[in-house]
Amino acid sequence: MTALSPVLASLQTYPFVRLDEAKAAARARGLELIDFGMGDPIEPTPDFIQRALVEALPLTAGYPRAPGLPELREAVASWLARRFAAEVDPKRELIPTYGSKEAIFLFPLVACSREKDVVLIPEPAYPVYERGSQFAGAEPRFVPLREERGWLPDLEAVDEETWDRCAIFWVNYPHNPTGAVAPLSFLEELAERARIHGFYLASDEAYTELWFDVAPSSAVQLSNRRNVVVFQTLSKRSCMTGYRSGFVYAEPELIDALRSFRPNTGTAPQEFVQRASIAAWNDEAHVDATRERYARKRRLLAPLLDLAPHSSEATFYLWFQVPAGESSEMFATRLLEHGVVVAPGSYFGPSGEGYARLALVPSLEECERAAAILREVL
Repeated sequence: MTALSPVLASLQTYPFVRLDEAKAAARARGLELIDFGMGDPIEPTPDFIQRALVEALPLTAGYPRAPGLPELREAVASWLARRFAAEVDPKRELIPTYGSKEAIFLFPLVACSREKDVVLIPEPAYPVYERGSQFAGAEPRFVPLREERGWLPDLEAVDEETWDRCAIFWVNYPHNPTGAVAPLSFLEELAERARIHGFYLASDEAYTELWFDVAPSSAVQLSNRRNVVVFQTLSKRSCMTGYRSGFVYAEPELIDALRSFRPNTGTAPQEFVQRASIAAWNDEAHVDATRERYARKRRLLAPLLDLAPHSSEATFYLWFQVPAGESSEMFATRLLEHGVVVAPGSYFGPSGEGYARLALVPSLEECERAAAILREVL
């Protein structure tokens, strides 16, 4: 067999592939599963968004251009102004993306260099930050997140050599998997370090619109946005995971670089998806309804779990402690045998051991059935 990329060959199985394999084996044994393991919403995409897509379907369609439709960038800029009171130049500071996962994965190819070859990743974390840096030839270094620090990284624990070599410091708040929220003061402090040491504060904000009590902050609200990059998506906000539509906000020089880079990868949303996205960014009523659905599920299941301190404040995730004497994978396996699927905390990094993540994506009826199972099992 012809040799493959050494990075690909060195990777362990993507954790959620292992989870899928365990679910398939359980179903083969006749178990009926209620799947809280994956963060993939099953809520229907709102009708008006579907209609906007259908009405935009052309008889023929050329390749979508990297800068995206001007109307889409205007809609995003208007949403940022309404939601975060942030003034953004739609021509110079925004670019649409094919969801946010691919943009996150590819960003180190643009941001890293021989001199700036370290990517700092708080963990537990979404695995894509690490894998994108590895394929770009950069070195991922991890900053543990602990409940006693409110799931915020300890910036003082990073040494000067690492700061000087750092190309990207990833943050993700509201946080997957813990559901923790970061204060704007933390982002201000990290952005100041980014300017001093010449790296990018890269903020993955996929969950800013799924909250329960207080609306989370965004890095677009920072008083100085130099060296700040924001990745946003409609996947969670508008139940549009399969549409693959998001955007990157950054300073004009970096957006220019992304406009040059992204045509090489061919990852711009189709224009009919961009039209549907315009409709989604221009409406908040459907987002309010989505939040309320998740809140009902949360009220049903959260009281049954030993939620970790400072966790589960936003997103559709519940982050909870597993019983003493069980590893997170042992606990998830035990629940699986009772028909309830959760993700072991260890899938997200060493600091996730001792916890598990439950994604509130099944239907309300399934959540009610799962609650009955959990009352017996836990």
